[in-house]
Amino acid sequence: MTDVTGPVRATAEQRRRIRGWMMFDWASQPFYTLCLTFIFGPYFTGVLADALIGELGEQAADARAQSIWSWTQTGIGVSIALTAPLLGALADRSGRRMPWIVTFSVLYVVGIAGLWFMAPDASGFWLAVGGFAFAMIGAEYTTIFTNAMLPDLAPREELGRIGGTGYALGYAGGVTALFLMLGLFADNENGRTLLGAAPALGLEGEAREGTRFVGPFSALWYVIFMVPFFLWVKDPPGSGGRATIAEAWADLKAMLASIPGRTSLMAYLAGSMLYRDALVALYAFGGVYARLVLDWETTQIGVFGIVGAITAAVSAWIGGRLDGAFGPKPVITGAVLVLTTVVILLCGMTPEALFGIPLSDRAPLSGAAAFIFGAEMGGADVIFYVLGAVIGGMGGVLQSASRTMMVRHSDPARSTEAFGLYALSGKATAFLAPMSIGIATWATGSARLGIFPIAVLFLLGLFLLRWVDPEGDC
Repeated sequence: MTDVTGPVRATAEQRRRIRGWMMFDWASQPFYTLCLTFIFGPYFTGVLADALIGELGEQAADARAQSIWSWTQTGIGVSIALTAPLLGALADRSGRRMPWIVTFSVLYVVGIAGLWFMAPDASGFWLAVGGFAFAMIGAEYTTIFTNAMLPDLAPREELGRIGGTGYALGYAGGVTALFLMLGLFADNENGRTLLGAAPALGLEGEAREGTRFVGPFSALWYVIFMVPFFLWVKDPPGSGGRATIAEAWADLKAMLASIPGRTSLMAYLAGSMLYRDALVALYAFGGVYARLVLDWETTQIGVFGIVGAITAAVSAWIGGRLDGAFGPKPVITGAVLVLTTVVILLCGMTPEALFGIPLSDRAPLSGAAAFIFGAEMGGADVIFYVLGAVIGGMGGVLQSASRTMMVRHSDPARSTEAFGLYALSGKATAFLAPMSIGIATWATGSARLGIFPIAVLFLLGLFLLRWVDPEGDC
């Protein structure tokens, strides 16, 4: 028998450490839920599209805005990919991870607060882009170092459940943060929140200050909810040795040299590189799709995000139990197949039809439905809400099971280096999905058809999994 935090025989200190470790997911999730996907991403592309529409026309402006957003993430992903494994090797050499987590936490908080500067006339564009870059680097690096702590938390058979519970808690945090943003701050084009009121704290709806507050809000959220992590999670006693870049580089080269002889690890890194890149792109462009293809407002996209995040929390918890019972590989396979189907459906859907089959026109809503979903809803809107729930659910399962599979392929003594390599594999082609989307969007002139490369990446990743040993190779 086990509880939500570990084996029954775990000490009170060990249970606190597990709970503290899980709080990182709660604290950091608003970056992905609010900033990358459902609030800032759609707002950013919408502002750019509006600024460009006079010069390019509506469809071309939408495509250009989506391309700029994709290339922004591309540049950030490349910078992370080039440095993550070496920093991981440095951390393993010294035995200390907390100083790195503190450093990148500061970078994250400062950067994400800078999203405030993206005004509705596109002024402050470069300040917002710079802030987003710092925030994403900080979020990704702190994730690397906290993931590397997972093997030390409990026996191997408990890790899938712990990891799944952590992701579930993270998505629950994302739902809570998104609900607060939509109800109190995020404003639509009329300057009103989901509750129909002006943004809280005296923020001006006309200047979209409520929506722009997503940056400072996420920074404050992180600062508050990382307190349990820093109180209860510590580096192992006796750690804190000195490490040089030369020593870390030698360790990294040794690990890289060993990969060709480890077929399962090599196949897993390559396969997960592709399907994780596809998942990140699907998250990043889901809200953009709603804004540019379905012409949803910020509050509608936010409700869509709540639906997806709720299903993600529930599914990640269930997925953690399935992972513990059957192992991560079959869980990963099922999630990838479902997500591939979702992308194909999105490519075949317009506001009027699904693969040529007519959908119901938008009709006025009233009462509670209008309060939650907006003034109008049609068949395409209903389908997109359903698909959003599936994306959230399967995405949470896929991320949790993938983390467990990496643990099965890593030496506990060099776990930060291994997760740095895992980050490298995830970021080495981080440019691929955004670049492919940018090219496809440019070639087709359609933001809808431009996401088809995501389905291709999912299938390629799934194909490589056939060479992955379900039990790992460590």
